[in-house]
Amino acid sequence: MFADQPTKDKDPRKSLHVQDVPTPELGPGEALVAVMASAINYNTVWTSIFEPVSTFSFLKRYGKLSPLTARHDLPYQVVGSDLAGVVLRTGPGVHVWKPGDEVVAHCLSVELEHPDGHNDTMLDPEQRIWGFETNFGGLAEIALVKANQLMPKPDHLSWEEAAAPGLVNSTAYRQLISTNGANTKLGDVVLIWGASGGLGSYATQMALQAGTTPVCVVSSPEKAEICRRRWAPS
Repeated sequence: MFADQPTKDKDPRKSLHVQDVPTPELGPGEALVAVMASAINYNTVWTSIFEPVSTFSFLKRYGKLSPLTARHDLPYQVVGSDLAGVVLRTGPGVHVWKPGDEVVAHCLSVELEHPDGHNDTMLDPEQRIWGFETNFGGLAEIALVKANQLMPKPDHLSWEEAAAPGLVNSTAYRQLISTNGANTKLGDVVLIWGASGGLGSYATQMALQAGTTPVCVVSSPEKAEICRRRWAPS
């Protein structure tokens, strides 16, 4: 629909809209969640303008994996890679979560049938970003997630506050703090590319809390001023 248009002229409001669609079938190891709040990420914008590729190609490829994943290959995509909400129903094999639980979801969808991902799920050959490379994401009344995406909602956060950090906070933690990432320690110097955005903001907070020296890179003087206001000593 945006053929031959420059990127700056592609308006997500023309491709994203609200409509009623069937609630997806619930499979083993999955949960249906009533969404109380969700969030917008860059991947949602990319989906809406079909750049760098149409995400319908992801859905078609995922749909060929198994009869269960074939549900995702549809002529529409429910996008969104964050949510805070309430568990409605769980599928076979789900024992930790039950209806009524208040949860947040991170964005990593993995099959975990290959040994490659046992130590690090990011190395699973079938890992995908939920709501971007899969269907039934968080910008809906009801979302379909794998139960292993769920985490308890912090009691002290509102629904909106709990929904906002899922993708960016989890990504920053994995890259910077976890043993499968940089395993940052006291005294390290940490380069943070894009420090004024969502991912970079969490990475900078983590770097400071870990006792490291963050070196923040941004693309404009205005963004540099945002970082100074947030992080410069008072």
